[in-house]
Amino acid sequence: MRRKEFAIDEENKEELEAFLSEMSFGFLGTISEDGMPSVTPLNFVYVNGAIYFHGSRIGEKMKQLTTNEAVTFAIAKEYAVIPSYFSDPLLACPATAYFKSVRFDGHAVIVDDPHEKATVLEALMRKLQPEGGYKTIDAEDSDYIPRLKGVAVVRIDATQTSCKFKFGQNLKEPGRQSVTQGLAERNLPMDAETLELMRRYCPHTPTIGD
Repeated sequence: MRRKEFAIDEENKEELEAFLSEMSFGFLGTISEDGMPSVTPLNFVYVNGAIYFHGSRIGEKMKQLTTNEAVTFAIAKEYAVIPSYFSDPLLACPATAYFKSVRFDGHAVIVDDPHEKATVLEALMRKLQPEGGYKTIDAEDSDYIPRLKGVAVVRIDATQTSCKFKFGQNLKEPGRQSVTQGLAERNLPMDAETLELMRRYCPHTPTIGD
């Protein structure tokens, strides 16, 4: 059962959307013809409240989607591994990781509208190539018309979204203090960001030096 203190609900929709805008890589779960689960890592973009991805019009993934449109899509980012000795000098039990994760359950829709395709692919290009250096994707552009026809774009219409942002919300004050101190002293590349996220999601997290 998912712990409620880690859940991101509708009241924090902006937090979810900011995370999805930041991330560009996820894992698509489909069902193969023989009923076995299959997972495909791929780039994605979040546009107008939906997850989209693109690829070849043929191949295993598209064959599975046309046979069974039920899908799961997951995105996760690990910020910091929290070693057990941050809070317990003996037992391994407290070892964990702080992360954000989102999972969408729903069904896949193969997009045929060239304008929706162009919007999605342009959004993906802006995410993956923000420096530009390409001609804007436009459904009315003769250079892009045949290419938009040739590429598959898939939208995931989610029936359920599950979000988990874990940053020590379950800790009591002594444990939170130990983890905070440990991150500050370790000072790995993402530890400072993890401390900021702890303060955001755990309002009572102390600031080092207070």
